Amino acid sequence: MTIALGSDHGGFALKQAMIAHLQECGVAFKDFGVYCNESADYPEIAVLVAEAVARGEYEKGVLFCGTGIGVSIAANKVSGIRAANCHDVFSAKMAREHNDANILTMGERVIGPGLAALILDTWLQTEFIGGRHARRVDKMMAYEQGRQS
Repeated sequence: MTIALGSDHGGFALKQAMIAHLQECGVAFKDFGVYCNESADYPEIAVLVAEAVARGEYEKGVLFCGTGIGVSIAANKVSGIRAANCHDVFSAKMAREHNDANILTMGERVIGPGLAALILDTWLQTEFIGGRHARRVDKMMAYEQGRQS
């Protein structure tokens, strides 16, 4: 599995820490930017990552900004994306198990790199359990496509 990563300036340092963590764990990734902590507009990077995930080029994506909220909102504008802003391990686990989240977002100004690594590992290792949750995800995706079920 190769994951897509991206951040704005507010999440740059946390992204860099997670890049080091992913390298230690042997997880393949592509960094869509930004590549420094100069001011940047989070929607641009969030949409790049989200579109790459939506096209199926990457199974999952991870986005970072100051709070994780902005990149989550921006990514969720892309059809097919279910981005979850998680700052605890339980939410990361549920985002995968119950919501089949395909993008994880985190905020550098909210959590530190140690907790972020635990959240990322949990999110990457947790599988969608389907069942009644699949029906719910299908309803969200149908609504997004303009069909209500």
